[in-house]
Amino acid sequence: MRISQLAERSGVPATTLRFYDTVGLLPADRSPAGYRLYGEDAVRRLAFIGAAKRLGLPLEELSELLDVWESGACAQVKAVLRPRVAAQIADAEAHAAELAAFTATLDRALAHLDALPDRPGRCDPECGFPAPAAPASLPADISPSPGRRAPGTTTERWRTAPVACSLSGDGLRERTARWRQLVDGALRERIDDGTRLTVPAERAADIAALATAEQQCCPFFDFRLHLDGSVLHLEVRASGEGAALLTELFGPAA
Repeated sequence: MRISQLAERSGVPATTLRFYDTVGLLPADRSPAGYRLYGEDAVRRLAFIGAAKRLGLPLEELSELLDVWESGACAQVKAVLRPRVAAQIADAEAHAAELAAFTATLDRALAHLDALPDRPGRCDPECGFPAPAAPASLPADISPSPGRRAPGTTTERWRTAPVACSLSGDGLRERTARWRQLVDGALRERIDDGTRLTVPAERAADIAALATAEQQCCPFFDFRLHLDGSVLHLEVRASGEGAALLTELFGPAA
């Protein structure tokens, strides 16, 4: 079947199918005219890729998983998948604990605000607020995880930068259109504070240049680029109100 037929049957956009072919996840045959051709196994392969993505498994593990799934016994598939799913559960539970602690901090702050008198004068030490019980960017009683820098360091200025963009009008529309062009067909994965997009490596130079320009007008975005053979992993983060703008610009994570 042609790529348009596979896209219609699977619900996966043709741009994503082309990307899967580029990175070796869904190799296609070629017609004499150069068109991509797929067999029925491509539909099953896409279903497995989709299931793995919904479990939050990273792109770099999919090739190994697909090899086991296609050639191994069920016991082998189970042996390979189980520790990965268990690790995802542990990670999700850790994030849930952080969110619960952060929600408790916000609840205490809100209760304190509600209890303050409506004084006509300026706030002073008698108000007792703001006086957060924990660092503003971290949930209460939660320390930075290993290898993660504490907010406020010079490498994480984006956490405290104002959520405001200096672009407007045509400039903003052009910038948005350019980002959407460069991340078209990207694989998206949720990460702490943002999303991870995987695109063909040949887009690296354009993305690096655009990310540099973006930080000049929107310093609340954090960009990290990692070249990995034929692909580029682009991690984009934003905190607080910037998270909604991140989703609007780069799309929701899978």
